[in-house]
Amino acid sequence: MSDSIKVGESILSVEDISLNFGGVHALKSVSFNVNKGELFSIIGPNGAGKTSMLNCVSGRYNPQGGEIRYKDHDITKLSPNHRADLGIGRTFQNLALFGHMSVLDNILVGRHHLMKNNFLTGSVYWAGGAQAEELEHRRACEDIIDFLEISHIRKAQAGKLAYGLRKRVELARAVALKPDLILLDEPMAGMNLEEKTDMARYIVDLNQEWGMTVVMIEHDMGVVMDISDRIIVLDFGMKIAEGLPEEVINDPHVKQAYLGDDDDIAQVSA
Repeated sequence: MSDSIKVGESILSVEDISLNFGGVHALKSVSFNVNKGELFSIIGPNGAGKTSMLNCVSGRYNPQGGEIRYKDHDITKLSPNHRADLGIGRTFQNLALFGHMSVLDNILVGRHHLMKNNFLTGSVYWAGGAQAEELEHRRACEDIIDFLEISHIRKAQAGKLAYGLRKRVELARAVALKPDLILLDEPMAGMNLEEKTDMARYIVDLNQEWGMTVVMIEHDMGVVMDISDRIIVLDFGMKIAEGLPEEVINDPHVKQAYLGDDDDIAQVSA
C-alpha cells in the first residue's frame, strides 16, 4: 500500500493497543480498522478511553502494547510532528488556539509543516521562492476560511471569539495541515443546536467533498447516528461493539453501557 491508497482500503489500522497510567488501564487490547473515505466515530461513556485512543493515534501518548499503522507506515512510536508530515491532523476536546493571534494567523500555523523555506532561506530568497510560497499558503487558508464561513472574523483575535466560532477556527487550523486523516475530539461539545448543525455539515463536506477520512469522538448520539459510516464503542478501555450505526444502536451491550434504557434508545432512533 502507498500514498495512492484507494477509497475503501484501510488507511488506519489499530491492533491490540493497550495504554496504562500506573495501575489504571486506559485501553485494553483495542483493535479496529478505518477505511479511506470513511466517517468513523468512536463513542462511549465518560472515562471509556476515547480521547486516550485519539492521543495514541496522533502521537501524544505512546501505548505500552500493540501497533498502529497509517497507510504503509508503522507510526506507533513516531512523534506527533512526524505523523502530521504523513498527513494526520486533529482537533482537541479543549481548545488549543493561540488566543493572542488573529484567526488567519492561527490557521497559517497549521500550514507550517508544509512550508519549504525556513527563516534563513526565506530571508535570502524572499523576492523569489519564499514570497511565492507564503502567498500560496495564504490562498489555501482563504479557501478554508470561505468553506467554514468565517471570513467576517478572519482578522479577529482568536481568544476573544465566541466559543462556537473558536471551535470552527480550530477545525480550520486542522484542515490547513492538509490531512488525509483528520481526528476530531468532540467537535460539537458545548454548541447549541444551530452550531451543531453547521459543524455536522462541515464535517460531512470535508469527508465527501474534500476527501478527508474522519475519525470522530462525539457525545451527541443523534449526530453520530446520522453522519457516521461505522462506529466503535468503548467502555472501561475495552471495545464492546463495532459496526454500522443501526447495528451498534441495537447492540445490548451498548444499550446497557452507554445509551441507557429503552426510552433513551427510542429517542435516538426517532
